[in-house]
Amino acid sequence: MIVRVCLLLAVLGIKLSVFTAAQAADIKKVISSKGIEAWFVQDSSVPLIAMNFVFRGVGSVTDPEGREGLAKMSAALLDEGAGELQAAEFQKKLEEIAARLSFSAGRDNYSGRLSTLVSERDQAFNLLKLSLNRPRFDERPVERIRDQFYASLIRNVEVPQRVLGRKWSETVFAGHAYSRPSDGTKASIASITKADLNTFVSTRFTRDRLIVGVVGDISEAELGRRLDQVFGGLPKIGRTFNVPDVVPTGAGKTIVVKMSIPQSAILLGHAGIKREDPDWYAALLVSRIFGGGGLSSRLYEEIREKRGLAYSVYSYLNPMQKSALVVGSVATKNARAGESLSLIKAEWDQLSKKGVSAEELRDAKTYTNGSFPLRLGSSRGIAELLVGMQLSNLGENYIKERPSLINAVTLDDANRVARRVYDVNKLTTVVVGDPEGVVSTP
Repeated sequence: MIVRVCLLLAVLGIKLSVFTAAQAADIKKVISSKGIEAWFVQDSSVPLIAMNFVFRGVGSVTDPEGREGLAKMSAALLDEGAGELQAAEFQKKLEEIAARLSFSAGRDNYSGRLSTLVSERDQAFNLLKLSLNRPRFDERPVERIRDQFYASLIRNVEVPQRVLGRKWSETVFAGHAYSRPSDGTKASIASITKADLNTFVSTRFTRDRLIVGVVGDISEAELGRRLDQVFGGLPKIGRTFNVPDVVPTGAGKTIVVKMSIPQSAILLGHAGIKREDPDWYAALLVSRIFGGGGLSSRLYEEIREKRGLAYSVYSYLNPMQKSALVVGSVATKNARAGESLSLIKAEWDQLSKKGVSAEELRDAKTYTNGSFPLRLGSSRGIAELLVGMQLSNLGENYIKERPSLINAVTLDDANRVARRVYDVNKLTTVVVGDPEGVVSTP
């Protein structure tokens, strides 16, 4: 047992030097007898199978009003007993075969992951099948998980970043499902019943929403059978959840949430760019230059290196299914909050008006292409990428084509997109703390 656990942990946690980018790009489409499709990369170098899957469009954004937290609560309970196995028995079975099974609910999508040794695949796939098709939602684990949610909600009231994220969503997505708390509230968590959990699973886990990525030592024929085994019993088509697109609001607004802490946490941003936009790759490179490049970004240079105002400062693109954002964030001493915010806004404005240099663009391309293969270093990472490629409709040749897509971005493209995406006058700013030099606007 110990040997099997160590082997699985080693395979999951260490980059596989025998796995090359060329192997990762050798993607096969496997379609089961029931029409369930998976993107598959075969790898016989280690005795492991890694499966990632997603049900599109049915994350917390589909939680009913008054039942916020339902998606996340269900995700925490799917491995707490299924079929004839109660919670302790189910967990013991997973432990005995050294399998890793987990579920998570994001805002837009609901995902699951299974990693198993080849020798234990029969039991592992059966446990996954049970969790998706016959979850128990017994009273004792439901109440235990409910108590954990309560405890988390109480803690989060004192966590500046949590308060910041909540206020930000309520501001920029006011009136939309994105504005509601995906972790729920005490009242909403208290109201969730076993019937709610069963309804969530039966109406969201459907084959028409399913995306699957698999990497490992398994044949295409067997994978087809396993797809039917695990997912074939799910409803073929599910109900429609009409979540509208939303344009972020609150442009020009500054909101200060007073909290007695030594540092102020700051989040600012505005509407961004979606993943399917033709300008995505130019925006990705500009974002890296501005605030996504770690130690080499403009924000890091101005805020930390030159002035020592913060330990970390960054910006990023956040494409969602129903919206898109470009966001910047920093945590700094209350006495320096106004200064830090002014500098970030000045850099935001500078980027829009003057763009980036040829040298910055060249370095960003080199890093972006050079770092991408790191995502291909493990079976789990590749399985996750296979799902992401399908979610974003990138095509089977994406891994091969990505470097050329990055390299095709010209300086004119980058600067045109910098002007298009970044606008200091549209920024919404939320600050949590006791900041000097920052006040809420009406």
